[in-house]
Amino acid sequence: MQTWFDRTEREVFVIGEVAQAHDGSLGSAHAYIDVVAEAGASAVKFQTHIAAAESTPSEPWRVRFSPQDETRYDYWRRMEFEPSQWRELKRHAEERGLVFLSSPFSVQAVELLDGIGISAWKIASGELTHDAMLDAIDATGKPVLVSTGMSPWREIDRVVGRLRADKAVFQCTSAYPCPPEKTGLNLLGELSSRYDCPVGLSDHSATLATPIAAVALGAELLEVHVALSRSSFGPDTASSLLPQELAQLVDGVRRVRTALAHPVDKDEAAEEMAPMRALFQRSLVPVRPLPAGHVLEHGDLIAKKPGTGLPPQRLEELLGRRLRRDVAADELIDDSALSDASEEER
Repeated sequence: MQTWFDRTEREVFVIGEVAQAHDGSLGSAHAYIDVVAEAGASAVKFQTHIAAAESTPSEPWRVRFSPQDETRYDYWRRMEFEPSQWRELKRHAEERGLVFLSSPFSVQAVELLDGIGISAWKIASGELTHDAMLDAIDATGKPVLVSTGMSPWREIDRVVGRLRADKAVFQCTSAYPCPPEKTGLNLLGELSSRYDCPVGLSDHSATLATPIAAVALGAELLEVHVALSRSSFGPDTASSLLPQELAQLVDGVRRVRTALAHPVDKDEAAEEMAPMRALFQRSLVPVRPLPAGHVLEHGDLIAKKPGTGLPPQRLEELLGRRLRRDVAADELIDDSALSDASEEER
């Protein structure tokens, strides 16, 4: 299936998730775009919150982390950017060769992002029951990336069936950070077969191992949180990769994908290794000088490198053969130094 996120036939689409790591600072948001671009990722993703459109003032904290915000509603307000600012973030991302993505959390956010020309949608797992927003997204006809972190199969089935546009579905576990036993890598294959679409992993493990394993299991897209340092302020730092780790991930998963795309024929590979085989394998050589006429017996020959003489597998065959000439210790002998079977019979 060819989709909008294919850059090359076999490239993994890696999304650097900023979310709220910018902490409401437009300058920091732009800095994150540069960090994600320099790591070689495919896309940068934010979250577009409009507090009055998505929350009540009584919304509880998931994690109470912000001493400067009295309520979570206050925090969402501080995370808001103006449409013109979102437009500049998108322009900056595209100048750096990135696809610009942002998850909407209200119909108004969908309208804002559609107005600046966003090319695809990422639906957060908490929004899979938000039908009005899903319908607004679907009406744009743009591709959709669906996260499934908090949803049972029946909910995912409903959303995937409801959305008409091209889509990809992400395995996700809403734990921050996510321990390995809850990652759900086993679900990647089931998502692929169940929905017949590209699958990805939205990872919160803050490791390289989990997303690399996901690619080996067939994931075509990855989403990972990014933080500038382990001391960065914000709720997602513990589940984020640092810039240098993101760069390592991008390199690692693309190497894995390349390896998977090029199956190796073992016999052909061995043939190509012929010079190396000769260097590392062994040949039968005398353990001591042996005179012409000597009949070879156990203890006369030993296997040593290189492998350009008689191979060790022929040892039993050579026992009982007579030497035609003197041979030195460690000499790489060949059949010309030995009598043949017909001579032995005579």
